[in-house]
Amino acid sequence: MKTIGHILAKYTAWILHLLTPLGIWGVFAIAFADSALLGMPVDAIVAFYVYQDHRRLLFYVVMAALGSVIGSIPLYIIGYLGGEKVLRKRISEERFLRIHRSFEEHEFWALMFPAMLPPPMPFKIFVLGAAVFEMRFRDFVAAMFAGRCVRFLVLSLLTLWFGPQIVGLMGTVLRQHFGWLLGGVAGGVLVWLLMRRSRSRKLQTR
Repeated sequence: MKTIGHILAKYTAWILHLLTPLGIWGVFAIAFADSALLGMPVDAIVAFYVYQDHRRLLFYVVMAALGSVIGSIPLYIIGYLGGEKVLRKRISEERFLRIHRSFEEHEFWALMFPAMLPPPMPFKIFVLGAAVFEMRFRDFVAAMFAGRCVRFLVLSLLTLWFGPQIVGLMGTVLRQHFGWLLGGVAGGVLVWLLMRRSRSRKLQTR
């Protein structure tokens, strides 16, 4: 694990060096590349920018979220044009049906919820799902932008409180307890949805 951590640290430092000419816009570039490509240490980069220049915290959060959304558009188009075949090739039938059901029941949350979570959440699968299950592009952008804003805002606040090393700690915790975290967040979202539905029914009966 120490060797892997050392490699990731060197990789992140190399990426930061490449982003230096972009200045404050480097966050947008790395978030775009992370969504459009693979293997970008976007959390570590965002944490570095925020820690070095906390006065622009909201700017970095918005730019990272915006870059992530725009970088995902090509994948959305691929899913829209390729149809179900594109998604079925990448996941099991059981998972395909589960994702399909989640988009049918709560389309916005089916995308926003995964967008809030950092790796190892396989988020690109949900981007394809949004296109395959014909989520409107406007809603796709809104759900993804909202989810990414939550993700990067929480990351930024934790970075200011604990320092940039929180990224490595979070990565370790998420890999070891990802199932518990996923279940906890899903449970919280479910409770919120049930409470919201209950309130709407009470208002209708008045």
